[in-house]
Amino acid sequence: MTKLLEANDLRKVFGGAVRAVDGVSFSLDERETLALVGESGCGKSTVSRLILRLTDPTEGTIRFEGQDMGRMSQRALKEVRREIQFVFQDPFSSLDPRMTAGDIVTEPLAVHGLIKGRAKRRDTATDLLKTVGLSAKHVNNWPRQFSGGQRQRLGIIRAFALGPRLIVADEPVSALDVSVRSQVINILQDMQEDKGTAYLFISHDMATVKHIADRVAVMYLGKIVELAPKSSFFSAPQHPYSEALLSAVPASHPDKRRERILLQGDPPSPVNIPSGCRFHTRCPLAQELCKREEPPLAQVADNHAAACHFAQAWPMRSRVADTSASGP
Repeated sequence: MTKLLEANDLRKVFGGAVRAVDGVSFSLDERETLALVGESGCGKSTVSRLILRLTDPTEGTIRFEGQDMGRMSQRALKEVRREIQFVFQDPFSSLDPRMTAGDIVTEPLAVHGLIKGRAKRRDTATDLLKTVGLSAKHVNNWPRQFSGGQRQRLGIIRAFALGPRLIVADEPVSALDVSVRSQVINILQDMQEDKGTAYLFISHDMATVKHIADRVAVMYLGKIVELAPKSSFFSAPQHPYSEALLSAVPASHPDKRRERILLQGDPPSPVNIPSGCRFHTRCPLAQELCKREEPPLAQVADNHAAACHFAQAWPMRSRVADTSASGP
């Protein structure tokens, strides 16, 4: 069965020295949500731009429904872009302040020649706005007249206007209040159920990821270091960096609280990536082997892969908690 999206060994080097993405591979099925998580600067947003062909990879391939996007003509690429849409992090800066809400949500249809005439455009805009809880009275409003949550709803329905197969959502709720965040996540899930769309959901918020994702891919310094189904990732992470990320998630009950793991220092620069495991400079479990050899992303359980030399040696949570107790 052909995957909806396949990224193979993606690399992106800026300025000949900055390895922003350094050998990333993953796939995405129809109707699936893959969450791409990690600290700021790990390469998540660069991956999203590579998938959308907003920037070209230095190496690697991207296939959509089996077709190599790097070999497509501009005409073929335009057709594929109808099937892949984007939801931006900042709902205000992503909307043209000179356009009304109606024009914003129907612009993709006009660009692709799918809608003509002012009356038809207004009717279509009204129908689209209603699907995200807005109404006909909002059609002629300007972006400045909406709240942050309403603006993000505009961004979401604009992305869905063409009926895409895949939506890349880059931190789509990080700028919103918690209550509004929940509303927007529910809209995304309802739209996915109704339209069958797949999501590449980029985030640093593990609580949101736990709510929306089917699988989780953890990035660190340009590489995926863990890739797993949501259930096994949250219950039994196999990389110490993943465990540190999860330890910062508020627990729903005191008995389920993880001991907070405080990593020392900042991530190394992508200009000067450490030898061996690129996490060893901050890892509480690092040994001499980690400094010499880079671990591959390998299967450690059913559909669960991790790039750690000692992923299966003993329970990750207990050994990270033990070593972190003496940390700063």
